[in-house]
Amino acid sequence: MLGTLCTLITALTYVDAVIVLTQTPAVHTVSTGQEVVLNCNIERDDGIAVRWYKQVPGGTPQYVVSFLGKDGSIIFGTGFSSTRFNSKASSNIDYQFIIKRAETGDSAVYYCLTWDSSANEEVSQ
Repeated sequence: MLGTLCTLITALTYVDAVIVLTQTPAVHTVSTGQEVVLNCNIERDDGIAVRWYKQVPGGTPQYVVSFLGKDGSIIFGTGFSSTRFNSKASSNIDYQFIIKRAETGDSAVYYCLTWDSSANEEVSQ
């Protein structure tokens, strides 16, 4: 029994925790035409892209934009462009999603997603 316990403790010391994403603000209310800034902290830098998705209640998530951590490139999903949307990094773990001028159709849940290389899986909040 003691041998099994020691093996288990040794094995657990090699497990990295899955990245925990924190988005702020939890709820953001703005008027039409105002700028919206949503923040995503990815806890640690894996040098991978941070992607943002939009989901209206009862709908399928829509890919909006990716910010590529290595080179700072921005890639937009179908129907989204730099005309109204942007993403940037304020540090290697803090990312922002920006709607330059809010429209009624922008009302939705937005969430960030990234790749956790230690867990070998995508994570989101």
